[in-house]
Amino acid sequence: MIKKSIGAVFLLTCMLASDITAQQVLSLEQCRKLAIENNKALKIASEQERIAYYEKKDALTKFFPDISFMGGYMRNQKNLHLISSSAIPQGITLPFDIPGIGNTIPISDDVRDAVWKMGEIDIKNIWAGGFTLTQPVFMGGKIIAYNDLRSYAQDLAKTMRETQMTEVLVEVDNAYWQVVSVANKKRLAESFVKLMQKMDSDILAMEQEGVATKADRLSVNVKLNEAEMTLTKAENGLSLSKMLLSQICGLEISDQITLNDENIENIQGAGNTIDMPNIDDALSNRTEIKSLELATKIYGKQEKIALSEFMPNVALTANYLWTNPNLFDGFEKKFGGMWNVGVVLKVPLNFVSSSSKLSVAKAQTRIKRFELEEAKEKIKLQINQSSYKLTEAQKKYISAQKNVDKADENLRYANVGFEEGVIAASDVMAAHTAWLSAHSELIDAQIDIILCRIYLNKALGRKI
Repeated sequence: MIKKSIGAVFLLTCMLASDITAQQVLSLEQCRKLAIENNKALKIASEQERIAYYEKKDALTKFFPDISFMGGYMRNQKNLHLISSSAIPQGITLPFDIPGIGNTIPISDDVRDAVWKMGEIDIKNIWAGGFTLTQPVFMGGKIIAYNDLRSYAQDLAKTMRETQMTEVLVEVDNAYWQVVSVANKKRLAESFVKLMQKMDSDILAMEQEGVATKADRLSVNVKLNEAEMTLTKAENGLSLSKMLLSQICGLEISDQITLNDENIENIQGAGNTIDMPNIDDALSNRTEIKSLELATKIYGKQEKIALSEFMPNVALTANYLWTNPNLFDGFEKKFGGMWNVGVVLKVPLNFVSSSSKLSVAKAQTRIKRFELEEAKEKIKLQINQSSYKLTEAQKKYISAQKNVDKADENLRYANVGFEEGVIAASDVMAAHTAWLSAHSELIDAQIDIILCRIYLNKALGRKI
């Protein structure tokens, strides 16, 4: 019995502990941090930035000598013979006769073989290798242009990552405040249900006393059911909104999360309008504009590289070569080598192909300039639209706040009148509906101001 009690206590403790660990309370900054840490696109942008860094380091090496080593081995079937076997005579003809022999002396095969082998060079096993050093002197400006291009590419990768960071922050902020909005509407729906439950209880008592009809009670019941359905929709919407936020933050969608701002009474006041900077300053702050400016510079350097195809290339070379057999000492079976230095000059003559490459590079540069101008025009429009939307959101908030004050007063008056029997149940339900609508519109207006400020700061290139 004691063991069962201990087991039950242990099981209950584990369940409570799991509930505690599963429930996470998150602030906006924590959600942002989680989203930045887990966003795949941002990780890709970071890797692209790392690639650009190493490509810049590689471009810098083009200024320095290129050193390489090459070696090889060859196995040959036969050796090399400098004396042809047909060139060795069978005998020697003398200008005079020798008694008993004549004027011809035969040469034995052994002697002929010995002479033939004297011209033999052993090349069955050949080893060769060498070091080569090449130092560019003048490459038509392509090395300098390539280094500048890689510097711009590195800056471009950085600005692309900043752009992606802004997108992530906007996405998580939008999801966060949507959760807050739905959570407040859920709390509002709960209050509405309680109001309708109280009214349902009151109308039942009034029906029993004969001061209300059954039709009145049925009308209230229908409204109560509608209120409960609204609450159910709000609960489902809150669950889905939290799932989306969890996914953006890299959490499991099954994790139970609660936001710090879920239960605040006043989400956002009307506040003041954001100070509008000079449009040119705003454009200079936008990472998209920086990216297009860098892209334009990159294609400008591509023009320089294409232009270098018309220029001669000059380089210094130095080599050390060695072989076995030794080519420098009678083909002896030992290693021998030598060094050499020189100048290499390359003059391109394919002007048709080079001209086409240069024309392509110039066209690509012009395209980027057009894209830059178009982006500036669109951003100016975006800034004006975002500013207009924020102004409208603030006006909407002020109007919604007035409507809430009126709806609260109207509901209070209707409840008092209903309890005193001077106001019909239908009028009270209409006051309840107006109260719910006014408070819901206030929540929308408050969230709208927050989101409009986020979008305007993004349009202005400011930190979100």
